[in-house]
Amino acid sequence: KLPTMKMLLSLIALLSAALLANAAPPTCYSRVLSLSKEITESFKELQTSKSVDSCVEMLPRLYLDIHNYCVLAKLRDFVASPRCERVVEVSELKEKARSLYTIMISYCRRDLVFLTDDCSALENPILPPIE
Repeated sequence: KLPTMKMLLSLIALLSAALLANAAPPTCYSRVLSLSKEITESFKELQTSKSVDSCVEMLPRLYLDIHNYCVLAKLRDFVASPRCERVVEVSELKEKARSLYTIMISYCRRDLVFLTDDCSALENPILPPIE
């Protein structure tokens, strides 16, 4: 009975550790990373959506790399763009972009490290191959 009890306690400890690891609060970096990916994906969906106004084609391109210092200017340009003001999906996306910008320049300012300032990389990104 004793080896079974030890095994059961070990299993409970392992599962508890796994739950605690997943329950850890997000870091500033992980929040910025996930929000930038969410915004980039939402923008891609918006561009391919048939139900959205044609003004979306005129919006500044929105590929975000939070390791590129130019992303701050990219976010400012996107939020300030007067196009598609009446399209709800665009307004929601602009609000997310505004939040990301605020998080990056205020809350996470000291936590972020920019590896490049290549603005053209945000205009013509080299995307990984699609599997």
